[in-house]
Amino acid sequence: MNTKTSFKELNLNNAFLFALALSDPELCRIILELIIGKPLGPIKVETEKSIMFSSDFRSIRLDVYASDQSHVDYDLEMQNEGDKDSLPKRSRLYQAEMDVKSLNPGDDFVCLGSSYIIFICTFDPFEDQLFRYTFENICYETGKPLNDGTCKIFLNTRGTNHSDVSPVLIHFLQYVENSTDAFVEQMQDDTLNQIHRKISELKASREWEAKYMKFEELLRREHEDGEAAGTAIGEKRMADLISFLLRDGLEYEIPKIAADEKLRETYYHKYQL
Repeated sequence: MNTKTSFKELNLNNAFLFALALSDPELCRIILELIIGKPLGPIKVETEKSIMFSSDFRSIRLDVYASDQSHVDYDLEMQNEGDKDSLPKRSRLYQAEMDVKSLNPGDDFVCLGSSYIIFICTFDPFEDQLFRYTFENICYETGKPLNDGTCKIFLNTRGTNHSDVSPVLIHFLQYVENSTDAFVEQMQDDTLNQIHRKISELKASREWEAKYMKFEELLRREHEDGEAAGTAIGEKRMADLISFLLRDGLEYEIPKIAADEKLRETYYHKYQL
């Protein structure tokens, strides 16, 4: 596992930096406006949010969960690798879980707000070389929309259809994999400058740099311990656990769980991992 990248050198496609950056409601709003293509009001943000409808069913963890004053929900996911074929059904599961959460017992279906599931991919999920793939439910026979309030967007940082997408969205998608001063200076884009200023402020934080170093060190140790023991502890699961501990101010527990399997399992259970 590569642990050589310093906190200041991270690109936005890094899961730790992505969740940290988009926990800022203002930055999250700016990025959502780029993706959705319209202005939004103030939003509320939760990062690494777990949703579990029932203990009998699989829970999900959303990278960034946001909602606005119009009761529209947004799920933003950073996807660097994985099975392309699973993305459509993952989006279906995320949509269903968000819908269940948004209705209280006894609520009429008209209370169900609109929602967006957004995957930012550093690969082409559908291999048509587009920067953006947008899916909504329509009638095959008439072409009319179902108007069920759902929308799924898959963004591809490596698209080629420059004439079909706004330059600022293209700049942002390229920035996801090249979050550097030099790239931003080259683009001369006011919106990208706004985004980069906020991310640069985070990268300058000694507190967050220290937390990232703890995050990476524990992942490295868990990876090495798992290899030595011939077992797969689950790097993604451990990364999720460390993120939750850091979020909840429990970083003092991080060194302990490396050596204490029972404590680790206690936290796995607590965070529904």
